[in-house]
This record gives sequence, structure tokens and C-alpha cells, in this order.
Amino acid sequence: MQSSGAILKDIWLAAGGEASALARVRLTGEEPQLPSSFRVSAAAQVSIAAAGLAAAEISRLRNGQEQDVAVDMTHAVVECRSERYLRLDDKPPPPAWDAIAGVYKTGDGRFVRLHTNFPHHRDAVCRVLACKAEREEVQAALMRWQGEAFETAAYEAGGVVAVMRSHEEWSDMPQARAIAALPLLSIEKIGEAPARPWPKGDRPLAGIRVLDLSRVIAGPVAGRTLAGHGADVLLVSGPSLPAIPWLTIDTGRGKLTTFIELKNEDGRKRLRDLLAQADIFSQGYRPRALAALGFSPEDAARISPGIVYVTLSAYGHAGPWSERRGFDSLVQTASGFNHAEGQAAGIDGPKELPAQMLDHATGYLMAFGAIMARARQSREGGSWHVRVSLAQTGRWLWNLGRIADGLKTEDLKGDAVRPFLVEMPSGFGTLRAVSHSAALSKTPAFWARPAMPLGSHPPEWPERS
Repeated sequence: MQSSGAILKDIWLAAGGEASALARVRLTGEEPQLPSSFRVSAAAQVSIAAAGLAAAEISRLRNGQEQDVAVDMTHAVVECRSERYLRLDDKPPPPAWDAIAGVYKTGDGRFVRLHTNFPHHRDAVCRVLACKAEREEVQAALMRWQGEAFETAAYEAGGVVAVMRSHEEWSDMPQARAIAALPLLSIEKIGEAPARPWPKGDRPLAGIRVLDLSRVIAGPVAGRTLAGHGADVLLVSGPSLPAIPWLTIDTGRGKLTTFIELKNEDGRKRLRDLLAQADIFSQGYRPRALAALGFSPEDAARISPGIVYVTLSAYGHAGPWSERRGFDSLVQTASGFNHAEGQAAGIDGPKELPAQMLDHATGYLMAFGAIMARARQSREGGSWHVRVSLAQTGRWLWNLGRIADGLKTEDLKGDAVRPFLVEMPSGFGTLRAVSHSAALSKTPAFWARPAMPLGSHPPEWPERS
């Protein structure tokens, strides 16, 4: 079984990192940190370390300053459950899930998971089932369906659900075979452009402008990470787009936030103007949704030659499910994690991973890919496209191996978590939140801007120092 250091080395070299930089990384802590048969602790530590090391390398490129990067495994695991530990004016988070979200049985004895946190997804499920949004009614209606038939019908109606599959079932599916041919993340040149000089600044990403068009966890974590290393991150949302407030607060640290209505030409022009001055465009929209509005990777490269365009998807950019919506919990269900954890726990049914690790690890890998692509842009010029997906991260996590008796591990208690919490003001009240676990020796990460309610700022970039 590979060590965290060996796993990091593989990722780092595959993305074009210099081997000598790895000598400046220190990874501490032992597995397992959480009750799981999977190596979630290693995945947390390595994905965060990759982004941290990339930021340190940018510091070296900009001013010749070498620095060490240390990541403690316990801290990394806590950070990959940051939404769980957030407190607002000493109040804990509200219930994480909608009333009818979760696991049900279907008429053919399969298990199916519904994700209904957004009202339009809940409404789509209820339309297909012809029932009220009440658990008992949903379960009764699902007994009239076969699992895969319902999964297909729900997606066609605009819902997001997943049938629980074993890893063997998943591996035999065309979608799994399609992403098996893909790397963990890809960095591809998509256009010609002159190399952009680095703006002035003392922090690794100071003066780097990031448009963040993402919601929920993975994409917003990427933006939060870039902001933590000094980037100017502008979170663009729409006044009518649904959001999950607690996640908005947790991942909004360090960001500016504005509303732009992309359904009209005035809004699209405003976004084009922002994009023309941006360095990184990070988005997690449903596949092809932004392309239809004129913001595909190729469009972005024409509007802003030299852009780094980052695409997040649920199931990967190849294969028959490449346009399928999805969330961490659903990808876990569809690709075998819930089945395998359930088997390891000796239960008849799905068991979730002890963190939304596909989301969090993918978020840090997005930030890593964005930074590495920006470094290549500074050396080689060009516009670049970074692609990641929850399913590709899941495949990577699965291939890290299993931990015998890992589910017997005791979960982290308050005393273990407390050292990693910091208090800070916000536009919502006083936050107690998880600090960043990648410790850079000369430019420690921090969030210079408080988390603010969506739409709090004008759609414009701050002045570069």
C-alpha cells in the first residue's frame, strides 16, 4: 500500500511538477483517522498537500522564495468535513438534508438514493413518482418501480438520483470503462496566447483573478483554497439560483460575491467583461449549460486569451453519463462505495463514507490543477483547460486500497478537532471555522475577506496592488 508521500509524488509528477519540490513537503499523521474501509484520510491529506505545494511553487516562480509545506493528516481530515464543524454565533449547522432526501427501496429490491436539497430536483422526483413530498408516500411509490428504470426516468425529468451498485456492477458499465481511460485530472492546451506576467504581490496567488461559478462543495472548496493563498476570487451566482446557505457560508470565506443574471444579454456581457480580465474561470455547471450561453472553454479562450478554464463534472467528460448531473452522495452510491462500506459494516444496504470525500478531494484537486495550469501559462503561454470529476476522484480513492477493520476506528471527538478551529467575523455573524491545513512556512494561508451573503459586492474586480 502506497504511503501518502508516494501518492502525492504520482499526482505531482503527472501534472508536470518538478520532482525536487517534493523534498519540501512534510506529511504527518497515521491512518485511519475516520471509521471507513477506504483510505479517506490519505485522500484528504494528499489532495490538500498537492494544492499547497503548487501554491508554494508559484511563490518560488514569482520571487525565488522556496518554502516548506506541512500537512497534518488529522487537520486535513477535519478540513474535509469543514461544513460539519462550522459554527455561526456558536450555533451548529441546521439539518444537512431535505426531508425526502436519502435511501429508499424499489420494487425489485434495489436501493436508490434521492438528492432533493434543491427544490427543482425534489419536484422532478415527485413528478415522476406522482406523489407528495413525504417519505412514506415516496417509499410507497418507489415500490412500483424497478431501480434502474426509476433512475433513468428521474434523470430525464430533471431529477438527481442513483441506484446503489456494487463496484463490480459499476466497473462493467460503459461510463466506468470510459473514465478508466482518463487521468485523475487533465490539463490541456486549448488555444494560443502570450505568456502572462505575474502581478505584483507577496502571497503566492496575489493579484490572480478567479471567476468562481460553482455551488455546493467541490467547486466552492477550490475557490476557497485559491483565496486562501491570496487570489481575488469573485463568486458569481444568480439571484434565482438555489443555494445551500450553510455551505455558502463555509466555502465563501475569502471571496467577493456578486449576482449576474446569465439569462439576459446584459448579464452575459457583464460576465464577458469580467472574464476578459480574469486569470482563472472555475465552473461546475451542468455540462454544456455554460456553452449554450457563450462561455465554453473555447469561447473563454477567445474572450480572454491565456485563461485557465477549470471544468468540474459529476461522472467525467467522456462516456454516456458525461452530461449527467450528480453530487458526491450519488456518485458514492452509483460507483460502489456505499455497497462496499455496507458490506464491510455487515449491513444489508448502503453505508456512506464518513466525509463527503469525493467533493472535498475534488475541490482541492481543482485548485491544484488551476495553479499548475497557471504556472504552465506563465512559462509557455497559451490558454488551458483543466478537467476533474467526482467519479474520477472516486476511482482514484478506490485504487488507493482498503483498510482492514477500518470501520472499527473511533470517529474524531471535539478535543481532536478544536486545535484546528479559528474565529473570524463574517457578514452572517461570528464564525468558528476550520483553518487551512496546508501550512506554508513563509506565506501561511489565510482568508483576507470575510464570508458574505450572496450578491454582496458589485460585479467588478478589485484594483491590483
